[in-house]
Amino acid sequence: MRPATPRLAAVLGIVFAALFVAALVSVNGIPHLNAPVGDYAAFYDGAGDTLVTAVAIYLVPLAGIAFLWFAVAMRSVIDALETKPSAMADGLNLLSGVLFVGLLFAGTAAMATPVLLTTIGGGAPLDPEIARGLSALGYGLVFLFSVRGAGMFALTTTTLLRGAGVMPRGAAVVAYLLATWLLLTATDHPASLLVLPAWVLLVAVVLLRHDRHVRRGAPAPSPDPTPAVLSPRSES
Repeated sequence: MRPATPRLAAVLGIVFAALFVAALVSVNGIPHLNAPVGDYAAFYDGAGDTLVTAVAIYLVPLAGIAFLWFAVAMRSVIDALETKPSAMADGLNLLSGVLFVGLLFAGTAAMATPVLLTTIGGGAPLDPEIARGLSALGYGLVFLFSVRGAGMFALTTTTLLRGAGVMPRGAAVVAYLLATWLLLTATDHPASLLVLPAWVLLVAVVLLRHDRHVRRGAPAPSPDPTPAVLSPRSES
């Protein structure tokens, strides 16, 4: 089977970024954890049903699927460029990508439970404090835990691209800073996760640049001779 092209991986990354940003903008309309009880009662009594249902059923699942396509295409590109990538970075890359998507789905399901109960299950609206508790669970899974998986994925992918000679030094510095933010941030505001699509778009630009070099027959940028993070090389 032929490996994915850098252009395909870049396009898939852009698709994920667009869907993910749309989901974050929509989630920002849901009452935050510090909102009054009246806001929760009004929102989950029908005012926000359409919004939450659309996010839960369409935007987030599609964004997660697009991310998995992007992650697999990215790994295919790296495997084609580098015959023996760092075993540690390669293994962590796969696990962290799956962890991010799994926790993202679980957190979204928790936040959408009060709405799905009424719109699909036909039940009565939940008590506002119970709805707040489910929202807190969802926020915790997405904004505290899944974001750590996203940060590790960004860190290891940057390391692998740097080791393969695809990502220039300046872009790698920015990518590592964005990955570090995802690993260290702790907030329930959806805007904090905009760092992830920003990192994906940066990687997409790097891949398109590399693809243009390859198509023109120009040599790709050589990797930095200094060791990259999480990519120890054994010398014979």
